[in-house]
Amino acid sequence: MKTLICTTLLVETSPQGLPLGAACIASAIKNSPLTKETFSVELIDFSLEEQEIVLARQNSGEHAVSAVIAQKLAQKKPDYVCFSVYVWNRLILEGAASELKKLLPDCICIAGGPEVTAGPDSFSIFDFTTAGQGELATCQLLSEIEKGNVKIAADVKISDTPVQGVFGKVAALDSSTSNIHFNRAIPCPVEQCPSPYLDGTIDPAKYGGALWELARGCPFKCSYCYESKGEKKIAYFPMERLEKEIELFAKKKIPQVFVLDPTYNANKERAIKMLKTIEKKAPGMFFYFEARAEFIDRELASAFARIPCALQIGLQSADPEVLKNVHRTLDKKKFIKNIGYLNEAGVTFGFDLIYGLPGDTFRGFCDSIDFALALYPNNLELFCLSVLPGTDLHDAATGFGLEWESKPPYHVLKTPKFSPEDLKKADKLARAVNLFYTQGRAVPWFNSILYILNERASQFFKNFAEWYEHQETVGGSGKTDRTSGHGSRVDMSVDMEAVQLKYLQKKFHEKHLDRFWPAAEDLIKIHGALGRCTYDGTESSFTTTYHPDDVMSEYGTDIEFFTENAGKQRCKVQVFCGENGPDWRVVK
Repeated sequence: MKTLICTTLLVETSPQGLPLGAACIASAIKNSPLTKETFSVELIDFSLEEQEIVLARQNSGEHAVSAVIAQKLAQKKPDYVCFSVYVWNRLILEGAASELKKLLPDCICIAGGPEVTAGPDSFSIFDFTTAGQGELATCQLLSEIEKGNVKIAADVKISDTPVQGVFGKVAALDSSTSNIHFNRAIPCPVEQCPSPYLDGTIDPAKYGGALWELARGCPFKCSYCYESKGEKKIAYFPMERLEKEIELFAKKKIPQVFVLDPTYNANKERAIKMLKTIEKKAPGMFFYFEARAEFIDRELASAFARIPCALQIGLQSADPEVLKNVHRTLDKKKFIKNIGYLNEAGVTFGFDLIYGLPGDTFRGFCDSIDFALALYPNNLELFCLSVLPGTDLHDAATGFGLEWESKPPYHVLKTPKFSPEDLKKADKLARAVNLFYTQGRAVPWFNSILYILNERASQFFKNFAEWYEHQETVGGSGKTDRTSGHGSRVDMSVDMEAVQLKYLQKKFHEKHLDRFWPAAEDLIKIHGALGRCTYDGTESSFTTTYHPDDVMSEYGTDIEFFTENAGKQRCKVQVFCGENGPDWRVVK
């Protein structure tokens, strides 16, 4: 049998970093009648967190990482290697394929994934590229190669093969093919796609959780997204398969699952049915969903509230006119109303915002931050716009006057209304929000602090960013970086609560609000301790000025009213993991 490896490079070994794309291709090859008798298939993934790769990168840069990957692959002496290519790993994997060819000249290298789908003509290293969903096309290509019907070409810019969506090697690149439309591969019907979990291709326990694909395709046309040129209809995986997968996850006792369905709640009936299945078959397992706010109602919010979960909602901008430029809509009143259902039901949720969108300004971006944080999101993810090849925005970008990076991650560099200086300010603001609000788990008390300080959220974070730049790094607990629930990197060397308290005490003093500081400090301390206990079971003790029962009452977040009416009672408080979750008691 021929030896074939499916591989990719991950940012980290985690549920979100799980190599699902490569696993799906491996599973397809193992199960297809065209290939299962011909190939011995192995899934091998690499991570930027691996010690050997970290050292190589530190000492000699990304080229050394490519060499490490190539050497490890070459040790297996594969006849074929299928690479899963994304924005974040493209350059390294291209280098790895090049180095592998030097070590094993006869090894056939095939590339697929979002980056390839965006522009197969932009790759010159791989022998073949597959645009679109690759399960069916890759198996057909392998079969045709083994039959001798497809040869590796090296003297053309890009060549078709007998398989739709699969292209032969590119010998030289220039701008002449940049506007050519390339047909995508014919998708494998979802009911015929084998599950890489159920056939043992990938073990979610290795990654501490799973990426769970419920559907493919998207009915929307957000122009900055790869899906803008993808399937406009949603293809749902069979419920029978999904129930078996959730049973497997429960059996393996994985703690968390990230749901891959960009519009999970587009079909309300199916969404609620799946939530009931999760509630029944995987109690206690935590789920992360992507959701559209316009489809949330009280019934759906209640269904989400019955399972441990968090929703991530793509707001992107609070300006409807800006959103029109990228084929999105926003009804502010409806958005606020529907998010209210989530808050009412106690559902954890976060928002995404993008800076640098066509038509947006730095002031508009600040307004979006103010709008978003007023709705009490658990986290706020702020991203620089990427003008991704293969998207509608990429086609229209010059018409909008955008300038962007020619290589991954394709960040916008300038727009007519967003100067390079403004983009730097937005990046600085984004880092401040992530550090203070998201990493600092500030949602329970942040708006109460803003109210008494009489500041807009965006102005608060501008000031904090300036202050923090001039501070020495706060000594931490010695823990390494890890990923928070919503996916952002969390630097555990920073005692974020200490940073928050130091900065806010300074702010209260500057605004002559010192009399309110003890109540604010207690509120931050108690919620911080409860947050840490919820996140990783950390128990702690600390001193408060007021009794914790008073601070955590319905009046505790009205800092001015609370200070004027609550009696001080110095307490030593212990936060611990109780039978029903984090709890507190006074120990002295």
